[in-house]
Amino acid sequence: MPRRKAIYSDAFSHSNPIPAAAQLGNILVTGIVNGIDPAKPDQPGTLEEQAGLMFHRVAEIMKSAGGSTDNILKLNVQMSDVSDRKAVNAEWTKMFPDAATRPVRQTLHAVLDRGKLIQCDVLAVMDKSTD
Repeated sequence: MPRRKAIYSDAFSHSNPIPAAAQLGNILVTGIVNGIDPAKPDQPGTLEEQAGLMFHRVAEIMKSAGGSTDNILKLNVQMSDVSDRKAVNAEWTKMFPDAATRPVRQTLHAVLDRGKLIQCDVLAVMDKSTD
């Protein structure tokens, strides 16, 4: 049976003892990834700033796991206002420019805390298994 492996990344910090992602076999799942700058938690920033930082963190977590954004199968996005997707779509098309190879995305409304406007979690299929 494959063993679960915790993935840690400098791009992901958490006050609880939680890794950025976990991999079992060739399946990788992240925890919640947000766009709040830990150096400025009292200044959460605009939706555009938070979306940019969130997508940057996703790419860094995938790199820390030994993969890339090409391994992403699905991105679940939670937003405080789902009607304002322009910032998300801008970062989405930057990260996934080829419409023929984009992963799926689900965007849901969520009540987010501490000034967060957006957060996500990722499901990815890695090239290498943790076996």
